[in-house]
Amino acid sequence: MSAPDLRASKFSQLRPCAVTVKPGTLEPRSRNCVIKTNATPEKTDEEEKEDRAAQSLLNKLIRSNLVDNTNQVEVLQRDPSSPLYSVKSFEELRLKPQLLQGVYAMGFNRPSKIQENALPMMLAEPPQNLIAQSQSGTGKTAAFVLAMLSRVEPAERYPQCLCLSPTYELALQTGKVIEQMGKFHPELKLAYAVRGNKLERGQKISEHIVIGTPGTVLDWCSKLKFIDPKKIKVFVLDEADVMIATQGHQDQSIRIQRMLPRNCQMLLFSATFEDSVWKFAQKVVPDPNIIKLKREEETLDTIKQYYVLCNSRDEKFQALCNIYGAITIAQAMIFCHTRKTASWLAAELSKEGHQVALLSGEMVVEQRAAVIERFREGKEKVLVTTNVCARGIDVEQVSVVINFDLPVDKDGNPDNETYLHRIGRTGRFGKRGLAVNMVDSKHSMNILNRIQEHFNKKIERLDTDDLDEIEKIAN
Repeated sequence: MSAPDLRASKFSQLRPCAVTVKPGTLEPRSRNCVIKTNATPEKTDEEEKEDRAAQSLLNKLIRSNLVDNTNQVEVLQRDPSSPLYSVKSFEELRLKPQLLQGVYAMGFNRPSKIQENALPMMLAEPPQNLIAQSQSGTGKTAAFVLAMLSRVEPAERYPQCLCLSPTYELALQTGKVIEQMGKFHPELKLAYAVRGNKLERGQKISEHIVIGTPGTVLDWCSKLKFIDPKKIKVFVLDEADVMIATQGHQDQSIRIQRMLPRNCQMLLFSATFEDSVWKFAQKVVPDPNIIKLKREEETLDTIKQYYVLCNSRDEKFQALCNIYGAITIAQAMIFCHTRKTASWLAAELSKEGHQVALLSGEMVVEQRAAVIERFREGKEKVLVTTNVCARGIDVEQVSVVINFDLPVDKDGNPDNETYLHRIGRTGRFGKRGLAVNMVDSKHSMNILNRIQEHFNKKIERLDTDDLDEIEKIAN
């Protein structure tokens, strides 16, 4: 099996913790994380999983600081009669001095909302299991890394913490956080259980923390016996919603979990909690505490919503040009249903002389990150994208979102959650935002009406020939 190509990675420069990587056997392959492109919008399960995994990696690459999440956290305790603790400072957690130093060196001054509630549970004695919903940028990785580092006994030279990630690249990102947070604890060692990191048969691993993908970790625990699973104290399953998009990963994760001792602490994290994720979480994490994000109902209150009636794609484009001409001072995101439409629209806008950035599915993750950085820095005023590419992106200056195509699910029904995610990119950080929906058929008008009913919000019609009206709503 050929070794992954990791030459482009930044992680090879990080050496605060020792990493078990045999020379010449393992190199980061983040440039190989390509999303396949097809003429049809339909995706196989594998492509969908790649999309979700690549998107999660993209969020980590572009995240410069924690998201100011306004969602309320709902805590469901395993034992409702026990007191509910939350912390407002890292000092309250009574961490080892080296770990506290590592936390501050990473730029965390006080716990994020998810950390306030999750850390006391994760660090409690005796250890408690946890299922937590947490979006990218909420400090979730730092929280479970802190829990793992806190449980390690450096004098014991065998794996004590095991962390599963859905892809090689996401495992590297978590490893980077472990290395940064543990840099004042040089005796703590980390190993990567990923394809291409070949060890001698019969060898036992002496590193304290192992992070890897389910297939390789399962091999290391069972067939190759590099790890004694009965000695694992903390088991972390990260990005569960991405993980279960691949059937093999789900089965492998459950098989690993069944090898672990009963008193092993189980921690599972997921950005979303559809039924399939819940069923998986309950199989893997017995008797858990649960942290959920309450749905953010107030998002739409800060956003003015309009729709534009058109008869064709060309009319939609003309209406878009009229809107864009009136609001060039703002940054806008334009959502299309397919990559093909997004590429066509970006090309047409460029022909008109507009500075447009395109987020396209066939780009590798680093290219996407570069496009988003340019947009964030204001080098382009308009970002054209499909929904999948832009999931989780936060750009503070976005004041206008345009749905060139209304969001629908694979059955053609309104995708209300995607609508909320899309227009939620504006109206953030306490600012008022503007959302414009393009309607070009009876079907899309029906979709819009059902979206209005779902959110119980009236969406006003906008005449794009009336430039004064557009300027008025945009300011």
